[in-house]
Amino acid sequence: MINRELYMSRIRPFIGNELIKVLTGIRRSGKSVMLNLIQRDLMASGVNENQFISINFENMSNSHLCFSVALHEEVIRRVNGFSGKAYLFFDEIQEVIGWEKCINSFRIEFDCDIYITGSNAKLLSGELATYLAGRYVEFVIYPFSFGEFSELYNTVFPDSDSRLMFTQYLTEGGMPYLSNLRYAEQPSRQYLQDLYNSVVLKDIVKRNSIRDVDLLERIIAYITANVGTTFSATAISKYLKSEGRTVAPETILNYIKACEDSFLFYRVRRQDLQGKKILTVNEKYYIADHGIREAVFGGNMKDINLIFENIVFLELLRRGYNVTVGKAVEKEIDFIAEKQTQKLYIQVAYLLASEETVQREFGAYDTIRDNFPKYVVSYDEFDMGRDGIKHMNIRDFLLSEQWN
Repeated sequence: MINRELYMSRIRPFIGNELIKVLTGIRRSGKSVMLNLIQRDLMASGVNENQFISINFENMSNSHLCFSVALHEEVIRRVNGFSGKAYLFFDEIQEVIGWEKCINSFRIEFDCDIYITGSNAKLLSGELATYLAGRYVEFVIYPFSFGEFSELYNTVFPDSDSRLMFTQYLTEGGMPYLSNLRYAEQPSRQYLQDLYNSVVLKDIVKRNSIRDVDLLERIIAYITANVGTTFSATAISKYLKSEGRTVAPETILNYIKACEDSFLFYRVRRQDLQGKKILTVNEKYYIADHGIREAVFGGNMKDINLIFENIVFLELLRRGYNVTVGKAVEKEIDFIAEKQTQKLYIQVAYLLASEETVQREFGAYDTIRDNFPKYVVSYDEFDMGRDGIKHMNIRDFLLSEQWN
């Protein structure tokens, strides 16, 4: 288990206060481990672990507690034996029917510090917004960054070369459990395939009562094959029509939204840098973990430029940036990343192997006159920066503590 300090540094200021800490993210991204890390932090600060109540609602032995009344009675029974603050840890809380009322009741009834996890973005909509408006703070937990992957990979295979680890990361991705399989190719592939099926069946199909599973799988396959490329629901509709399926763009958008809610895909909007407005057509999508893409659909090394983009995009999200795709006249900027007063422009390429490629990647910034940092990120080892535009090897970029 690694410390995942990137997340702990954000969560730590809220530990012990009345705000409900909500950890969301794709299934098996490490949310349960984060609860363990929080408990470890609490014990280090002097809290007795006897003050913890920890329940995982995907554990069958807790199935009788998946109703708000039953959960309420059980927690009240345990808390009555406590002295001091109670620390409540509820894993995959969405399995509990009526959980919103239950959580709100705990907050009112006794002195407690509450942490919940869930694998669906709808966790923070609907009734929760009504009952807990302004009383919770959300942390999205992503699969391992390359830095986290390297840290754990080195515990399994000490003194591994950075290039070797990055090659492994390109195909296996960042799902934490892979270290338990010692990153063996076939077991890792099987695990990721099963994880994908679990996300589709439990978090998308079941939760959204989707009947046409074949259509869903076709849409997922299309988006996965086209990560990092701009397309519209109409484009998918035309593609499906060519395969003999007539589907309205609105239906496709509903299915994509269900995938977004389960954190399988992330949507990135386009920004017109001249008109200073968000464009509503031809958005991009990226997958939560590129290892799932390789295990289920294959082709990561063939589409390596898109996988590089996917990896950089997720790294920007991990570090708290709001990300858009930039449109500057006839040119496109891969990512505009903004956080408070910070702003970065990033172009991603596999190799700057020809002068034409160099001109395309660096030339994308020709019409941008501000002084915010501008990067070209690629696999090249030599610094090819020019005209104030920085060039970095992708491994160095991902491992940098800060960009400026």
